[in-house]
Amino acid sequence: MTETRLRTWTHGVGYGLATLFIFTLALQNLRYGFYELFYLAAGMATLTLAGIAYTILSRRHQLSAPGHLVILSGLNSGLLAAMLTMSSTGITHWAMPLLILNLLILPLRQALALSLLLITPMAVLLFVKQPPADALTAISGLLIVLTVAALYIWQYDHMAQSAEDLAITDPVTGAHNARFLDETLQKEISRAIATGHSLSVINLAIDYADEAEDLHGKENMQALFYNMTQHLFGVIRAGDTLYTLNDSEFFLILPFTPEEGVRVIAERIRRTIAEQHWPVIGKATVSLGCTTRGHSDTRTDTLRKRAHQAMLEARKRGADSAWFSPGEMLRT
Repeated sequence: MTETRLRTWTHGVGYGLATLFIFTLALQNLRYGFYELFYLAAGMATLTLAGIAYTILSRRHQLSAPGHLVILSGLNSGLLAAMLTMSSTGITHWAMPLLILNLLILPLRQALALSLLLITPMAVLLFVKQPPADALTAISGLLIVLTVAALYIWQYDHMAQSAEDLAITDPVTGAHNARFLDETLQKEISRAIATGHSLSVINLAIDYADEAEDLHGKENMQALFYNMTQHLFGVIRAGDTLYTLNDSEFFLILPFTPEEGVRVIAERIRRTIAEQHWPVIGKATVSLGCTTRGHSDTRTDTLRKRAHQAMLEARKRGADSAWFSPGEMLRT
């Protein structure tokens, strides 16, 4: 299940449970003749139903849907306005599920800010209307609920981010792995098509990697791979991204880079690696295949295949070399 779909389900269930809870409050208040509280609950239930409808309508853009903040701001403002205008002290307890709903629907920082904007004036009103001990108990309960729920959401977000980082990061080098490459490359292709700017890629492989592993061992080759990754991070420009494909290959995405630029960058990488003295291994070289997006290149596999073929062509011409494979010229 994708994150967008998970959030859609979470938001829908959250709004649904809130609607059920508030609708039950409305019926109870209607039953006992508390008509002001009934109208308040009915209005809040209408907003939560609007939240369900908005969740369904924006299901494909759930990660950036701004309407949730508007709906929840209305719920929080309505509850605060009711406390200002009504004499009933039982409304305070309605804030507890609302705080949880804030944290469940909104990003953590927005949810905390909105919740504190509700609790702060509520605390002032409670100390004005109730004995200090009762007011302190009510506010303490709200703060405990907010703190526990916020810590749980923070821990979930932290674990989700850690899992995502592990999924897209090579454990040996710390660079992005092949799993993340296609996603990023497709975004860069789409951006290049929209803006008309150049996009180039480089596929580079360590020469004689299998022979070097037989001679120096797998651990030393992994150390070379790590050291070469750190070296490449220092060579590439800001905005360029580096990926590891296996134990001896790298892939570079170079946005806003035409043919002349990728040739210069490839030569700089080739030269600096060849001039470096690597621990244990000593001298190491790479073969580089470069290409620039043509007007017909709309998919990642086209660019990746052409860069790989260029790398193989460079290797045929001898170790420590680079080869550029042109695509179809962009139409201007």
